[in-house]
Amino acid sequence: MANTEARLDKWLWAARIFKTRTMAAAACKKGQVTLQGAQLKPARTIKVGDVIDVRKPPITYSFRVLQAIEKRVGAKLIPEILENVTRPDQYELLEMSKVSGFIDRARGTGRPTKKDRRALEEFTADAPEFFSDFDFDMEDE
Repeated sequence: MANTEARLDKWLWAARIFKTRTMAAAACKKGQVTLQGAQLKPARTIKVGDVIDVRKPPITYSFRVLQAIEKRVGAKLIPEILENVTRPDQYELLEMSKVSGFIDRARGTGRPTKKDRRALEEFTADAPEFFSDFDFDMEDE
């Protein structure tokens, strides 16, 4: 029943690797999707047995095509569509990046972390009341 070939961007979307077909096509255009080391265009046809590598930083996932579909299916049917053949060392890399925390956030940018907030509260709690002697009434007397 299943087709023997499918467009790459449609298959990536139908197999739920990307949330939208537009995101799948953009990943192809950026060179994040490869077949045997060769970058693929979104319109490239794939067939059963192909092993597609998808780079989603920090790791590269590998999927073997079991069915070439272009219509999105339920999440329960995904094991019939693809086989995850990602190498274990890639998952170790993912785990290490989770442990190390916010690797994309440069120190001092964005919202303060809980540790930053606690340090700031401790610093301000110990500070003397500098402004207790001042009268901030702006009216002229």
